[in-house]
Amino acid sequence: MKLMLIGGGGREHALAWKMAQSPLCERLWAAPGNPGMTACAECVDISADDTEGLIRFAGEQGVDMVVIGPEDPLAAGLGDAVREAGMLCFGPTAAGARIEADKAYAKEIMRAAAVPTAETRIFTDLETAKAYVLSREHGVAVKAAGLARGKGVVICPEPYQAVRPLERMMSEGVFGEAGKKVLLEELLTGQEATVLALTDGKSIYPMEPLQDHKPIGDGDTGPNTGGMGAYSPVPVVDRQTMDRVEREVLVPVVDAMRRDFGRYEGVLYCGLMFTAAGPKVLEFNCRFGDPECQPLMMRLKSDLVEAMAAVAEHRLGDVTLEWDRRASVCVVLASGGYPDEYRKGLEITGVDEADAMDDVQVFHAGTAERGGKLVTAGGRVLGVTALGDDIAAARERAYAAVEKIHFEGCVYRTDIGAKALGD
Repeated sequence: MKLMLIGGGGREHALAWKMAQSPLCERLWAAPGNPGMTACAECVDISADDTEGLIRFAGEQGVDMVVIGPEDPLAAGLGDAVREAGMLCFGPTAAGARIEADKAYAKEIMRAAAVPTAETRIFTDLETAKAYVLSREHGVAVKAAGLARGKGVVICPEPYQAVRPLERMMSEGVFGEAGKKVLLEELLTGQEATVLALTDGKSIYPMEPLQDHKPIGDGDTGPNTGGMGAYSPVPVVDRQTMDRVEREVLVPVVDAMRRDFGRYEGVLYCGLMFTAAGPKVLEFNCRFGDPECQPLMMRLKSDLVEAMAAVAEHRLGDVTLEWDRRASVCVVLASGGYPDEYRKGLEITGVDEADAMDDVQVFHAGTAERGGKLVTAGGRVLGVTALGDDIAAARERAYAAVEKIHFEGCVYRTDIGAKALGD
């Protein structure tokens, strides 16, 4: 098959790395790709939001299947355009992408499907929202309803702490239109985990669970980011718990979406809090997580392209995935100042040395080539990912690889995977 992957971040590098290993992969293009992806794909300088240019290129090259990595082009309808052009598409339609692009809509779907989730109020007026939080006895999670690249959630243990985030989102426009409507949710307590499931709109195939680390600092301190690391498997999610997630969350929500608009096809990301009352949904996303995708691809032993094609051709029921029994840990290296302002163009060294380690893969996220040198080009720069016999061994290997990489102002968390060890 001739394949085209849309996107240029760490998630897409991990997908390209795995797709290129498939016997079905005759040729793979990545648009726009990144410097790390050139080892496994042909990068083409077309932006992920250039729908017309992407469709034209794919048609000229005879692409058989398009795989859409990021949420923005999915929400903008790239999946619809690919299907209309007669190509297979891995990724939902714009209607399906609303499950992530509009958190208020996601709550409506969850209510219709009786999916367990946090108690939520939705606001479009700043003063009404402020009055509500100040009338509460307990804290809330403030969430921008639209796409905010993983940064649109602020946890406020005390009600008064929600006032400033509300002002920044609704009045100052820190997230643009995405923050004009906000959700105020009760704070759930427990362990968080992510379950990603392949679905063709009828069959559902849950993949191995993971745990993401959103806050910038050790011990889950500081502002939320797009994700500072992830690991798999997750001790808190056993087989019985996965069965419950499938029965109470995945099946009802996929059925509800089919009743609402038709088939949801692609991967459904389910962020969960495992509370004393059972699993409750924190969020749904319409694509692979980043950085959850990186350790997930490291553990996947089966043919990713075959699984994606089965989703696109509505035959997911024929697929069985095999997983490496070893654990995987991904540590994100970020630019100093992220998730706020940070510098670009700083030289990166040591990536080849880290990549040369056994069972280590360095996935590029925010990198570029300038004058023959690898430099920083984003907030999250690299995802250093390693396999090990258990979480402790995978952590040790990942951090040993991290120590080989250097760029000015590099920041990373030192506790990725520590919760799995009870630390």
